[in-house]
Amino acid sequence: MTRINPSILAADFVNMQAELARIATADFVHVDVMDNHFVPNLTFGPQMVERIQATSPVPLDVHLMIEDPERWAPGYAELGAASVTFHLEASADPISLARRLRGIGARAGVAVKPSTPVEGLFEVLDEFDQVLVMTVEPGFGGQSFMPQTMPKLRLLADEARRRGSSVWLQVDGGIGESTIAIAAEAGADTFVAGSAVFGASDPDAAIASLRDIARGAHRH
Repeated sequence: MTRINPSILAADFVNMQAELARIATADFVHVDVMDNHFVPNLTFGPQMVERIQATSPVPLDVHLMIEDPERWAPGYAELGAASVTFHLEASADPISLARRLRGIGARAGVAVKPSTPVEGLFEVLDEFDQVLVMTVEPGFGGQSFMPQTMPKLRLLADEARRRGSSVWLQVDGGIGESTIAIAAEAGADTFVAGSAVFGASDPDAAIASLRDIARGAHRH
């Protein structure tokens, strides 16, 4: 399965409902929540996410780039987000938090920055529904894809296969037509794309093209 999750960081915030309608063929909409503490940027809070949830034609994939996710993450699951991802680096007890999110009814995801090792996740992979490997430093959209993050994505993919795990492997940062195949070949199956989708004149066509390229890489 190949999933394309457009990031609303690249959308026109003033016309959010119309922008969401343009990506009705996506699998999820990726919503970046930043607190200006864990990352040096400030975006949306629960009220905005609740409005997006009410108007989006596709489920929400919420990515929390925030401190103290134990306090805040469950609230996003309670708003109805289909998937809630928090950062390993920010969490005091990632397994307990993942179980709490699942208990509310959301998919539980854990994210790692480019420099964070992933070997510590191997033994607990099945505690998570998704692992997000950041392919840029978190905090801002429009950055260039970091190919040096691919070896750890391959490690995760190999370990997931070895364990028979159904965990989704997501990449976020600099994903477009020139980079999605690289990530797909390394094992990603879920792709966050911002300007590659919302910057296109026809977002639906951009989503279809990205999906086709990733599927081709998976077959390869």
